[in-house]
Amino acid sequence: MTARSILGRHVLTGRSIRVEVEGGRICSIEDASTAPGCWVSPGFVDLQVNGFGGVDLNGDRIDAGLVSSLVEKVLATGTTTFLPTIITASEERIVCALRAIAQARRTDPRIAHAIPFVHIEGPHISPEDGARGAHPREHVRAPSLAEFERWQQASQDLVGMVTLSPHWDNSLEYIAALASRGVLVALGHSCAHPDRIRRAADAGATISTHLGNGVPQMLPRHPNLLWAQLAEDRLTATFIADGHHLPADTLRAMLRAKSIERSILISDCVALAGMPPGIYESPIGGRVELHSDGRLNTVGTAYLAGSAFSLGGTVARLAGSLGCAPADAFRMATANPGRLVGGRGVLQCSSAADLIVFSRDREKQILKIESVLAQGIEVAPAP
Repeated sequence: MTARSILGRHVLTGRSIRVEVEGGRICSIEDASTAPGCWVSPGFVDLQVNGFGGVDLNGDRIDAGLVSSLVEKVLATGTTTFLPTIITASEERIVCALRAIAQARRTDPRIAHAIPFVHIEGPHISPEDGARGAHPREHVRAPSLAEFERWQQASQDLVGMVTLSPHWDNSLEYIAALASRGVLVALGHSCAHPDRIRRAADAGATISTHLGNGVPQMLPRHPNLLWAQLAEDRLTATFIADGHHLPADTLRAMLRAKSIERSILISDCVALAGMPPGIYESPIGGRVELHSDGRLNTVGTAYLAGSAFSLGGTVARLAGSLGCAPADAFRMATANPGRLVGGRGVLQCSSAADLIVFSRDREKQILKIESVLAQGIEVAPAP
C-alpha cells in the first residue's frame, strides 16, 4: 500500500490538518499552515443497512457476489463500516443470507473489514400493525436461543447485534443469554410496557433501534415505551434523520433527552436507496413507492418501508434544515457508532485509514464527497 498525504479541515475541530497514511493506517496527524476548503472526517459507521443501489440483502437470492456489490456501493457513499441488516424472515432465509455474508468476508479482506458483524432486526418483534412496521407478520416469532445458535453456526458467530421486542415472555432470558455472549441487544418494533423496557436494560439490552419508529400509531400520553427509553441512560438510541421518519421538533427533543453522547445516526437504507422515484416491488414492505423527496412507503398506507438516504445524506440533512451542529451530526455517524464496532470512526494515529474528504453544499443540504479511503485504498465516490 502506498503512502499518501491528505490536507483538509478536521471535521470536529475545524483546524487545518495534514493526515499521513501508510500501510492502510493513519501514521500521523499534524497541524497544517494552510489547507484547501475541504473537510476531513473518519468514514461513516452505519449500524443498519438493508441494501443500497438495487442490491437487497432481504431478497430471495443472496450470494457472496451480491454482498460484494453492496460493499462497493456503500463504500462509495462514504460509509466505510456497516452492519448488513437482515429483517424478519423464515429461518431458512436468514441462514441463507448469513452464509452469503460469511462467505464474502472469507474471500475478500476488504469486505471483512467493512463488515465487522451482522445485525438481525427481528424476527422476535411485535406482531401488531404499526409496531411491526414493514416486517412480514407471518414470520414474527418468539425468541429462541436454539435458533440463535443455528444462526451462529451457519455464519461462524457473525451475528453481533439483534433487535427485538421485550414483550415476549422469554425475552428477558434471551437478552441475558445474548449479552453474556457479547452480542449487542437492541429494543425495537415493540409495544412493550415501560416496565419491560427497564427490565430489558437490567438483562443487558443497550440500544434502542430507530427510536420513535416501529411503534404503534397511538400511545398513552404516559407512561409509554418512548418515555421509558428516553429516560433509560443504559440505552443508546439510534435515529433515522432523513426528514421522513421523525419530524424535526421530535428529533430535536429526543436528541436533547438522550444527549449527543448516547445518540447514533443510522440510515436504515434499503435496496431502493439511490434509485429513481417510482413504484417498486420490494421484499421489505411489498409494493412500495419511492417519492422524489426520498420518502419510501408501502403503497396505500402511511407506513414507511425503510429509508432511501445514505448515512451521509442524513448527516447533511441533520446539519442543514434540522439545525444540528455539524460536529455533533458527524460524531453521531462516526465515533458514537464506532464505539460499538471496535473503536472505529475516529481520526487518530494507528487507526485504520477509513477517511472521507468532502465539501458541504449548505443550500442543497448535501455533502460533496471528493474522495473515500477504505484502509488507505481510494474508492471512487458515488455521484
